[in-house]
Amino acid sequence: MNLAKHLKFLILIFLSVIFLNSCGGKLPGADARKYPPNPEARVKKNIEEGRGFRLGDKIGKGGSGTFEFASSNELWRASLDTIDFMPLASVNYSGGIIITDWYSTDIGNETIKISIRFLTNEVRSDALDIKVFNRKCNVQFNCVITEKSGNLVSELTNKILKTAAVYEKQKKDKNFKPYIVNDPKD
Repeated sequence: MNLAKHLKFLILIFLSVIFLNSCGGKLPGADARKYPPNPEARVKKNIEEGRGFRLGDKIGKGGSGTFEFASSNELWRASLDTIDFMPLASVNYSGGIIITDWYSTDIGNETIKISIRFLTNEVRSDALDIKVFNRKCNVQFNCVITEKSGNLVSELTNKILKTAAVYEKQKKDKNFKPYIVNDPKD
């Protein structure tokens, strides 16, 4: 009797998952206007943009694999390129943060430090959390540290996002491969 109850419970959960899963109707974030209704055209578009793969390309190539490194993340590369003149104190790709060391500006007793946190890997305006800290010292051990919120934060954000967008476009152009359908009649 106890086994029958458990079996009914598992069947009920299984059916609930199937029905609840089928209620969504559309993919999150997908815009039907951007994708052709014809499946063959969708496949062609996805493969040309580098979002798909061809099984024929993978067969017989041996054990070569594709690995994702920080250099393949456009935001990460753009951030490092933007602040390449500053010494880095801490860089953690898996933690999603870059922290520079104190950098001396033209003013002798002022230095700045930049912290960039990555909130997402997508190139968009809310992907970065940038903080700029200002340290002003009268004497070597008499320093005041404050967070700056002026133009520098918005300028850094804009520069990083623009550079990342260029890198993203270059990656899409590089991954573009025309899709050729092999006609079985040939």
